[in-house]
Amino acid sequence: MPSQPTNSGIIIDEKSGERKIPESVRADGTKRKAIKIRPGYRPPEDVEVYKNRTAETFRSRGNGPVPGAESLVDDRNPGASSATVAANKNAKRREARKKAKATGGSVNGDAQPEAATEELDPKAEKEKKVRNLKKKLRQAKDLKEKKDVGESLLPEQIAKVIKINELIRELDALGFDQEGEPKEVGQPVDTNPPEATKSSPS
Repeated sequence: MPSQPTNSGIIIDEKSGERKIPESVRADGTKRKAIKIRPGYRPPEDVEVYKNRTAETFRSRGNGPVPGAESLVDDRNPGASSATVAANKNAKRREARKKAKATGGSVNGDAQPEAATEELDPKAEKEKKVRNLKKKLRQAKDLKEKKDVGESLLPEQIAKVIKINELIRELDALGFDQEGEPKEVGQPVDTNPPEATKSSPS
């Protein structure tokens, strides 16, 4: 008489002691042959999973309450639980926030002073812009000299050389000459600087 089948379907014949998977019928009606299992083989389905008690207690440590915590709460205040204490505290905080909003103050009662915005000095701003334009003009003139000597320039550098007249116009609009010095009233604007009128050597 065969024993009960294991998880993998293996049975042990009590007469011969052989382990085998018995014959079975497929869905189409054909029969599967019985499969003999060699002695000592245990399929993965039949291997019992090792259970470490220490690891299991460690994993389930957060599921239950803290041991002894209930008795402490009951001793201090038998009618109240920790959940209601926290709920009351939160309700008080909400009320305090509502009152603070209604009065226009903060929760702690100290209002933050508004930061005063500082206006930039127009004269300092103008000087900064002039310094920037002078620097760009000086760089553009240096690049133009390099170009006149015959050095090859990058496209960005050529664009800077082209902007020389534009930079001079901007300086003029701010009241400075092409060298970046404050110009005298009534001085005409020279859009072609001496460097620009030089002919390149050929």
